[in-house]
Amino acid sequence: MKHKIMIIGAGFGGMWAAVSATRLFNIHGYQDVEVTVLAPQAELRIRPRFYEPDAHTLVAPIDALFDALDIKFIQGTAYSINVEEKSVDYRDASGMEQRVGYDKLVLASGSSLATPSIQGVAEHAFDVDQLEQAVRLEQHLTSLASLAESKGRNTVVVAGGGFTGIETATEMPARLRKILGEQANIEVIIVDRSTEIGASMGAEISRSIAEACEELGVKWRLKSSVVAVDENGVVLDDGHRIEAKTVVWTTGVRADSLTSQIPGKQDALGRLHVDSNLAVIGQRDIYATGDVAYAATDDIGNHALMTCQHAIVMGRHAGNNVAAEILGIEPVAYRQPKYVTCLDLGQWGAVYTEGWNREVKLTRQEGKSLKTQINTVWIYPPAANREAAWAAADPLIPIA
Repeated sequence: MKHKIMIIGAGFGGMWAAVSATRLFNIHGYQDVEVTVLAPQAELRIRPRFYEPDAHTLVAPIDALFDALDIKFIQGTAYSINVEEKSVDYRDASGMEQRVGYDKLVLASGSSLATPSIQGVAEHAFDVDQLEQAVRLEQHLTSLASLAESKGRNTVVVAGGGFTGIETATEMPARLRKILGEQANIEVIIVDRSTEIGASMGAEISRSIAEACEELGVKWRLKSSVVAVDENGVVLDDGHRIEAKTVVWTTGVRADSLTSQIPGKQDALGRLHVDSNLAVIGQRDIYATGDVAYAATDDIGNHALMTCQHAIVMGRHAGNNVAAEILGIEPVAYRQPKYVTCLDLGQWGAVYTEGWNREVKLTRQEGKSLKTQINTVWIYPPAANREAAWAAADPLIPIA
């Protein structure tokens, strides 16, 4: 009887886990196994780019890749995991409820925006968390051209001054001018609880963020939070109202709720604690990777963030290690000591940093060139070619 490995999710972590697992089985000539990916679509959605225009193009089909590597794909959405019975319940493409069993499970179901229970957010705010929402924002921005000139039409409020909020806000002036005309009086405002611009990202990188925002005309409303949203604007916690037809919510994500169905310790974001091999602590046959895993990146206290930078490498390790367990060989412990950031800052350029203290290495167009390379080449799936794909999935690939 074949061993059944079930991978839930086809994002960065799930896709790379599937490729990496088949790689190790191929190396050892082991065929008594079935690797299956369960996900709503056989495509990698390039989520880190959803702040950009033309969001509908930011997908990469992976069905041909799966076919080339003999990875089985089930189109559906998992909603229940029974750890005792080793089964997953899902709704297929037609909405019918189905069940599939597994011997080993890799949870790679990702994360989603943690929408707060603030008046009007669900009804009137936009976000760039998922493809459908990014497309919805794109359609809304395009529709602004049909409205009469007004301050509210030309104003965008971005709630949250973290990574996504900054990239969304600094891209917005160019996006709006393309729609409303170069002479339009555009106003983009970031509302953030911090006391300083980009405070959560460190002092050195925050100087580049402040410089870029100054040149682009992006304003910050610090020590503030949005307490209500309606179709014409927002109200802040001090009672101040900002007229804006566009409000974009970017205030953090949480791990997929499937993590709550797996017995194990979770962090504050709902991620499952995993060991160095990415096995869920206390669960012999379940691994977690990407945004659902709370994993140490080194031996000095740093942990993986909910980014594709970490999910790609974690996926390679999770797939390799679940296969290694079946093969009875040594796993490859997950470690990713080098941490970098490359923050897009619109037409100003980008800022690239290294280390957890975010030491700035490149700015403006030098940084932008690197960001473009990352966004358009490095994070995309490998070609549907066995040798190339398996070579790219090796967990021992040096991390530059």
